[in-house]
Amino acid sequence: MPAGIWALGFVSLLMDISSELIHSLLPVFLVTGLGASMLLVGLLEGAAEATALIVKVFSGALSDWWGRRKPLAVLGYSLGALSKPLFALATTVEPVVIARLLDRVGKGIRGAPRDALVADIAPPALRGAAFGLRQSLDTVGAFLGPLLAMGLMLVWANDFHAVFWVAVIPAFLCVALLIFGVQEPERPAGAPRTNPIRRENLRRLAPAYWWVVGIGAVFTLARFSEAFLVLRAQQGGLPLAWVPLVLIVMNGVYALGAYPFGRLADRVDHRKLLAWGLVLLIAADGLLAWSDRGLFVWGGVLLWGLHMAMTQGLLATMVADTAPADLRGTAFGMFNLVCGLSMLLASALAGLLWDQWGASSTFAAGAAFCVVALMLLALRRPAPPPGRTA
Repeated sequence: MPAGIWALGFVSLLMDISSELIHSLLPVFLVTGLGASMLLVGLLEGAAEATALIVKVFSGALSDWWGRRKPLAVLGYSLGALSKPLFALATTVEPVVIARLLDRVGKGIRGAPRDALVADIAPPALRGAAFGLRQSLDTVGAFLGPLLAMGLMLVWANDFHAVFWVAVIPAFLCVALLIFGVQEPERPAGAPRTNPIRRENLRRLAPAYWWVVGIGAVFTLARFSEAFLVLRAQQGGLPLAWVPLVLIVMNGVYALGAYPFGRLADRVDHRKLLAWGLVLLIAADGLLAWSDRGLFVWGGVLLWGLHMAMTQGLLATMVADTAPADLRGTAFGMFNLVCGLSMLLASALAGLLWDQWGASSTFAAGAAFCVVALMLLALRRPAPPPGRTA
């Protein structure tokens, strides 16, 4: 595996430690500390993720036109780092909204160029493993961040602001590692610059790619923000200091499974692997809809993490496999635009259902969207064994 893939993985790990240290506590901070409603939490989570995914369209297209991925990734990670002190300074909802959106704008700027950079660096036969490795290291950070948050909340007697200040450190270390530790491949000599979102270029994105976009959108409708997992566990009586344990468990499973499932994606039918991921998500939603206590909520969290390990790197691999090499940034951007709109709708709907009919209705709706996605997969003709584009 090229050293650049490892470096990008550790860049993701450091930023996720920083982000998840905050985000594992943020829903509870908003609701119990700042008096926000569940609908506001859902709208903020949906808007934040949608902002990130929509911005990816433009950053991905710009990286294709410019022929450079790394400078945009550095800009995006830098904005994420600069947002972290705002969380620590917040005493009302408004600064949290600004910080969350700034953080997600940074994520949007870096996301598509970084994913395209992974595809550019990785050998074609190892592309699934490369995405799986980066996702696995990213998720190790998403595991360590909540673990650190839980420990600090116990030591500092539930002082949210003090914990949020700690998140500043790994965020800035991440930017330094990206600047000094990742070497971008040279653009081929004489390669022309064209507008990647012109009609003739967009026509080069094959129907197989647009099918991946469509199935990714339905997946996102079924998988709303993990903030609702945290709130479901807290509803069942989990003490404030232990709330990050939800994301620790979920991301621990996710981190352990992402790389093995990424390697598996290099050898098996992607459609079948996606279907199994949906089955796991249906089971997770069923347990979380049934009860907020004991084995039900923790079983749901475990299955949710396993579903993420099975599907998230796989969808990125499918985008890379179905897009021309010179349009990969645009392809990831368009994919994430559609998924961003789905995320906004899914999280807002999840918050509204929770407020109006209770938590069970939120998870039941997620299971229903999973069934729709399974039906779409069943209508798709079986794919040949996965190949690799240059």
